[in-house]
Amino acid sequence: MADDNRRRLKVLIDEAATAHGFELVLLEVAGSRNNAVVRVYLDHEGGITIEHIAQANKWIKELLDPLPEYQKDGYSLEVSSPGIERPLVKLADYVRFTGSDARISTSHEIDEHKHFTGTIRAVDGEEIVLDVEGGGTVRIPYGDIKRARLHVQFDFSKEGTADDGL
Repeated sequence: MADDNRRRLKVLIDEAATAHGFELVLLEVAGSRNNAVVRVYLDHEGGITIEHIAQANKWIKELLDPLPEYQKDGYSLEVSSPGIERPLVKLADYVRFTGSDARISTSHEIDEHKHFTGTIRAVDGEEIVLDVEGGGTVRIPYGDIKRARLHVQFDFSKEGTADDGL
């Protein structure tokens, strides 16, 4: 039953996000039955602003308030951007971010590993082709991915990152 409610909620928010010009990146429902926390991660063409978040908070609340499971027990709503290390959820995310660094965890071992860090080289059908840090390439079936995020590394050794006398 809880999974049905989450699926229904995801469809509801996804449709509304699209209608408002947003992309639903990820929906999480956590907490207890009496104190649910609904986390909505949205993106927007050209990036997401605090104004976008405020607008989205309003229309998402309007969607949740009439639902029986949120009327009776209440909830906390958190709306945010996906952040710099954006979750990779849909197969289309891997296509969009081909050439980017990512960290991927799988539900079972592939080549004796469950955790991979590298550059997304391609999407081949239902497989993610990842050039792994340290050398080599691994093909990860999309259905085996447990969690994945973009991986951003900062190089503070480059010129201009040290104290510039300010």
